[in-house]
Amino acid sequence: MAEEQKFPIFYVIPIVVVLGFLGLVTWAMLFKEGDSRELPSTREGHIVPALQLTAFDGAEGFTHEDLTSGGVKLVNFWASWCAPCRAEHPQLETLAEEGVVINGINYKDEPANARRFLEQLGDPFAKLMADSDGRTGLEWGLYGVPETFIIAADGTVVKRFAGPITESILESVIRPAIADAASR
Repeated sequence: MAEEQKFPIFYVIPIVVVLGFLGLVTWAMLFKEGDSRELPSTREGHIVPALQLTAFDGAEGFTHEDLTSGGVKLVNFWASWCAPCRAEHPQLETLAEEGVVINGINYKDEPANARRFLEQLGDPFAKLMADSDGRTGLEWGLYGVPETFIIAADGTVVKRFAGPITESILESVIRPAIADAASR
């Protein structure tokens, strides 16, 4: 009979250690505290940065002074080419219907496409400007579109939310941030 070969145990130990490490890393990533979608913002707690925007054809514009006085307001960066912007649009319309002031910044978009987007889906923006070259987006620390900033009456950024506002985000993140901004 042929002699049976035994698999040495010292080959198994490194494999078990590596698999154990990978398991711990996976567990830590899945169950860590906080929202993994939340991106850090250097703007929260500070006055809104300067604006370098152009007029959006046919819309009333806004200035830095508009954002640093008056009540609570939102600034929403969006684009017609952005599918998540289309997905969040119903939530913006809901907020606008409730009287929340939303200032829109159309980001790196073709004006005709942006106008068509609003004609198709509705226009939730109280005031609207264009960031054609992306300079304001850079100043605000934009990661992409859509992004929404909740701003207190004194112009302080209370919350920055990157990504589309879903119904659950509206209730769990945006409304509490609006309430926080109103209490300041």
